Amino acid sequence: MDAVAYPEPAVIEFVTKNLIPLRIPADDHELAVQYRIKWTPSLLILDKKGVEHYRTLGFFWPQELIPSLLLGMGKAYFDKPDRIKAASCFNRIIEEYPQSFQTQEAIYMKGVSDYIATKQVSNLIGIYDHLASEYPDSQWAMRANPYSFLK
Repeated sequence: MDAVAYPEPAVIEFVTKNLIPLRIPADDHELAVQYRIKWTPSLLILDKKGVEHYRTLGFFWPQELIPSLLLGMGKAYFDKPDRIKAASCFNRIIEEYPQSFQTQEAIYMKGVSDYIATKQVSNLIGIYDHLASEYPDSQWAMRANPYSFLK
């Protein structure tokens, strides 16, 4: 990723504005063990206490790296719990990166975040409707299928 994704200006800007990057060599005897780094690249989204909220393994093209980082940030906010900020991250993926392979999970997670924040069942139904219409064969449509019974 050093040769392709990390030098991309959009990636640099996103990381600089939103994250504190830390590179841990896979052979670091303390941190690599603590964070179970077995293969590189491993990207972890940690909170300020060092608690892991999201992990990816392997290479990302620049256009997929930012949505992946947004998904991780959204999950960290979701765990806090700050459902509004979480939904905002997921919504950015949906709106700014609609072709990303992260979009389906973002649709699911945004709907869940909105439901928890508002207790409006329409958010769960919306997850199902959106995924069933645009991604009917996806694992996320399958996971949302029980929400179809709320209609």
